[in-house]
Amino acid sequence: MGGGKSTAARFFEEAGFRRIDSDRIVREELLTEAGVIARIKARFPDVVDANNTVVRPELAKHVFGDDAARVWLEELLHPMLYQRWRALLASAPGANWVIEVPLLFEQGLENWFDFIVCVSTSSANQLARLSERGIPQSLAEQRISKQLPLAQKLEKADFILSNDSTLESLRLQVNHLAARLSGAR
Repeated sequence: MGGGKSTAARFFEEAGFRRIDSDRIVREELLTEAGVIARIKARFPDVVDANNTVVRPELAKHVFGDDAARVWLEELLHPMLYQRWRALLASAPGANWVIEVPLLFEQGLENWFDFIVCVSTSSANQLARLSERGIPQSLAEQRISKQLPLAQKLEKADFILSNDSTLESLRLQVNHLAARLSGAR
């Protein structure tokens, strides 16, 4: 969160990879399905507005402040998300894919993929980026605390991209890795 995985994934897409944005699928597809909204409304009546739309910042307050609520939401959404991944991957089985997975290690998904790319940044940069998105530092720190520490992610990753410099620096790293990975197929 705030590390640059979406930016790196966009750069992979520019380099010819097909991209799956898990957050977008949850936000635009799953959280707009009537059945999902009904279940969320039954559990958290205050997070669904008069238009029957999930108010994501309100939902975040519940799930990042209560581990049981977070697990409940993950158990609701993740199976549907994984089904979407499988359908997209099956639509072009020979393509090079990049999948943004915010909680890959936390959900034990590392064995689902051929390799893992971790985008690394300093805590200061991470918090600054989240602040730019309008996320208060206390909420950002609360969300980050639910994630595996970056040092452990780096140990588990196959490739590491550094995002403590310019966007062009990150783009060059992605282009180099994309060329290397595409040549390996």
